[in-house]
Amino acid sequence: MRRILSLLALLLPLAAGAADTAQPAVDDPVLEKRVMALTAELRCLVCQNQSLADSHADLAVDLKNQVRAMMKEGRTDAEIKAFMTDRYGDFVLYRPPVKATTWLLWAGPFVLFAVALAALYGYIRRRRTATGEPGELTPEQHARARALLESGDAAEPR
Repeated sequence: MRRILSLLALLLPLAAGAADTAQPAVDDPVLEKRVMALTAELRCLVCQNQSLADSHADLAVDLKNQVRAMMKEGRTDAEIKAFMTDRYGDFVLYRPPVKATTWLLWAGPFVLFAVALAALYGYIRRRRTATGEPGELTPEQHARARALLESGDAAEPR
């Protein structure tokens, strides 16, 4: 029994090397490349954090097949995107267009960044005034410092 298992273990790599290479699953690799490029720009409506190209959800597979069928009919990428957005809204696009309904989506990060900078500026300004950070000396403080230095009461440097 041990000899048979050893012999099978030695022959297993030979069997793997003799395997045929996988044939493409599609008839038209150019069309499939175009399908994958377009579906990479479309969001999976089930997963929401994956593109249609990456998703294996049933709806994503159906939508990929629908995109493939529309491409075989001769539709352009723009026509297919228009069809998808008419049916599912701008949410289906990973890069939605800038328009009245999406301006907050595009401007939001910049507005939040400006608010964060203003909050940081206010925090630093309040902290400086609260800690009493040394500023300019008053004339009385200058006179007192001068008097201390002239009188020799100040500690001598070593």
